Amino acid sequence: HVQLVESGGGSVQAGGSLRLSCAASGFTFTSDCVAWFRQVPGKEREGVATIYTRDGRTYYFDSVEGRFTISQDKAKNMVYLQMNSLENENTAMYYCAAEVDYGMGTILGCPKKSYEYTYRGRQGTQVTVS
Repeated sequence: HVQLVESGGGSVQAGGSLRLSCAASGFTFTSDCVAWFRQVPGKEREGVATIYTRDGRTYYFDSVEGRFTISQDKAKNMVYLQMNSLENENTAMYYCAAEVDYGMGTILGCPKKSYEYTYRGRQGTQVTVS
């Protein structure tokens, strides 16, 4: 039974930092895609970053590249999102998602759309930048 639990959100001033955590259970990191998405009420869920657990390959959506860093801790089955230089526009509910045993990650990279992920965190973690 795969579960994803997000944590680490909060309220920060513009320019500040936060580190989000995604605790994964029900599978062991081998060749999986884990991604962070975010959503603002009334808007579609948009991608933030992805990581391929097999080789640690990462992908960042344009708006966060250079400021956010996605990483994994295989021993703990955790994925993190370090967010620096936060901007008001980063205010959103952040969710993690996983596609387990994604054998095509090395060739194709991880999926970029939320609906392409089988497993998604349900609660999310709120980030508010003011």
